[in-house]
Amino acid sequence: MRRVAALALALALISVHLTGQCHGQLQFGFYKGKCKFDVESIVRGVVQAKFISDKTIVAALVRLHFHDCFVHGCDASILLDGSKSEKTAPPNLSVRGYDIIDAAKAAVELFCPGLVSCADIIAMAARDSVLFAKGGWYNVQTGRRDGFVSSAQDVNLPSPSFTIPQAVAAFASKGLDPTDMVYLLGGHTVGVAHCSLFQDRLYNFQNTGNPDPTMDTTLLSMLRQRCPQNSDGTNSTFLDQNPSSSFTVDNSFYQQILLHKGILQVDQELALDPITQSTVAAIADSTDFSYNFGQAMVKLGAVQVLTGNQGEIRRSCRSVNNPSNSN
Repeated sequence: MRRVAALALALALISVHLTGQCHGQLQFGFYKGKCKFDVESIVRGVVQAKFISDKTIVAALVRLHFHDCFVHGCDASILLDGSKSEKTAPPNLSVRGYDIIDAAKAAVELFCPGLVSCADIIAMAARDSVLFAKGGWYNVQTGRRDGFVSSAQDVNLPSPSFTIPQAVAAFASKGLDPTDMVYLLGGHTVGVAHCSLFQDRLYNFQNTGNPDPTMDTTLLSMLRQRCPQNSDGTNSTFLDQNPSSSFTVDNSFYQQILLHKGILQVDQELALDPITQSTVAAIADSTDFSYNFGQAMVKLGAVQVLTGNQGEIRRSCRSVNNPSNSN
């Protein structure tokens, strides 16, 4: 922790240029001038210290941000502990990165007490992880407040087996259009999927008794070895099947799904469905993925946010300040 704090402090003293553009009540550079240390650099230092020893945190933090924003909006509700909190819902049991958010919160509380929301820390940490994974820099809007409610029964995330129309509807319910969706699912350029999420595609796709005919046959053979038919489904494989790009945030994922090497059904469908097919092809051949992915992440980060006097600034990201405020 001393090395993390030292790195955070060093980076906090570096002046970072931020614009004053706004999106609703969120804005770029919300904390500028509110603390003598640069809040975003403090968080970045914590993320960088962790990234040096564990590159898998990139996928973990991007996923954490997505799972938070899709339930009650980006209000850090996923961070709250509790026997029936969002953390306990089946889709969130494999979510990681809570320790990094805790460490970043501890660092900003040390330098700028009572100022920075856990919801903003999630957004900043996800951005920083993308940067360290060579995904480029994008400015993050800040000014979110933390929510009071976290319930497992409210968790309703898009399924890996969704059709594209179903996925489009799910994203539209959050104010995100099909292009946003294609870029955000591009977060699968890093990370892994457990066999249990795609095993049906290998052996009994849609109850046909056969594998998914859209899957590359070489990939199918490899995955069947990785995920035997009667196994418990706990093995995993990279979502981006390009071995030189599995830890890099880039457009390789789209190139792979065009080659029928998508792992999740919804990923492969992106390259096949008329709604998204042309967008995938364009991104696979583009040089501006990093910029557009960043803009989609900014849009995701503005979903149903609490601002102004709404919510609170939690002292601990794992609990509300006054339990009587929570349901």
